[in-house]
Amino acid sequence: MKSKTYAYVITAFGAAIIAVLAQITIPLPLVPITGQTLAVGLIVTILGTRYGTLSVLLYILLGAIGLPVYSGFSGGLGILVGPTGGYIIGFLVQAYIMGIYMDFFGKTYPQAIISNLIGMVVTLTFGTAWLKFLGDLTWTAAFMGGVAPFIIVGIIKAILAAWLGILVRNRLSNARLLDSLA
Repeated sequence: MKSKTYAYVITAFGAAIIAVLAQITIPLPLVPITGQTLAVGLIVTILGTRYGTLSVLLYILLGAIGLPVYSGFSGGLGILVGPTGGYIIGFLVQAYIMGIYMDFFGKTYPQAIISNLIGMVVTLTFGTAWLKFLGDLTWTAAFMGGVAPFIIVGIIKAILAAWLGILVRNRLSNARLLDSLA
């Protein structure tokens, strides 16, 4: 059995992966396409509910205190209350719901794809609602700016996160590196 230190290191490693993939950015007018959602799905698929969600929470907290972990090497509370804040907060809910889904239905490729697609919807819902109220937009305008540009890319990222996540999870499990995280 591995120590709590091992679990903390794995959690920090998950947050670091999210921070690195967050720097992959395709700029759009309201909200950019980033690697964050891919990273969140990947980390939760690999680490599961508890440590995946803790990794996302750590990532959010690191950015909130000003470390440049959000997309574009940004950080600070201003990002969390800005146009992308709803998506970032949505990552935490995404992680938890994804993990619970896979705990219930299993950690297989098909279930991981479904879980990641559900996670995508959760994050887009949080982000769009945030945009609507923060920007005083209509629901249609918020949907067009906060969901429509991300649907196809989101599906691709969900499938990729599921595939890579299960692949890595299975290899780490075979190497007995996830035993204490179950």
